[in-house]
Amino acid sequence: MFDLNADWAAIGRALRKDPVLAERIETAPGLRVPGCWNGFELATRAILGQQITVKGATALAGEIVKAFGRPFRTGNGLTHVFPAPEILADANFAMIGMPRTRAETIRALARAVCAGDICFEGIVDVNVFLTRLCEIPGIGKWTAQYVAMRALGEPDAFPVGDLGLLRALDLETHRELEQRAEAWQPWRAYAAMYLWNIPGERKFHGNKLASSKIKKVLVAQTHSQEHVPLVT
Repeated sequence: MFDLNADWAAIGRALRKDPVLAERIETAPGLRVPGCWNGFELATRAILGQQITVKGATALAGEIVKAFGRPFRTGNGLTHVFPAPEILADANFAMIGMPRTRAETIRALARAVCAGDICFEGIVDVNVFLTRLCEIPGIGKWTAQYVAMRALGEPDAFPVGDLGLLRALDLETHRELEQRAEAWQPWRAYAAMYLWNIPGERKFHGNKLASSKIKKVLVAQTHSQEHVPLVT
């Protein structure tokens, strides 16, 4: 859960070669990639996060738990347990106002888990796992790589299509980001955590990133298999 066995000496040596990452590592050395308690829940949350803010995805996840989760009271504010794949495989998400395509993706994921086609435990070949995950309609490379980061603890997983990573490095295209990230292997997941979470120097125009670059990225995303989260 807390990535305590990370080889941070090796990670630090590799990432400090990039000046942007070196600055952020200086600010917060030893950053880990957080894991999760349940791979299916994490994957469902990643699907919910497509094309909406973190706040919006969290609210929607809460609605799913209230509608389909098992009541569980401990006296410390916990009220429900996240619903099992068997429950969401045929869930009627229209009752909580979820977009139809996203609901279909969650149901398809749940069915694949129930059938044993997707398993989050004992993964030997990460590439096979990623391929199977991307076979589910509505799950593309961003979601699959994010799940590999958080649910599998894959240190080199890297959601190259992420808008936040482009912004952090002031890049225009995913290809530029992919090329930049080659030098971070096999620790690209840690690089992503630094770019997402630790502030650094960024170029602003009137307190906003250059709008022309962001517009180009958003236009490009309309042609991709999935939309990455618009994080806040």
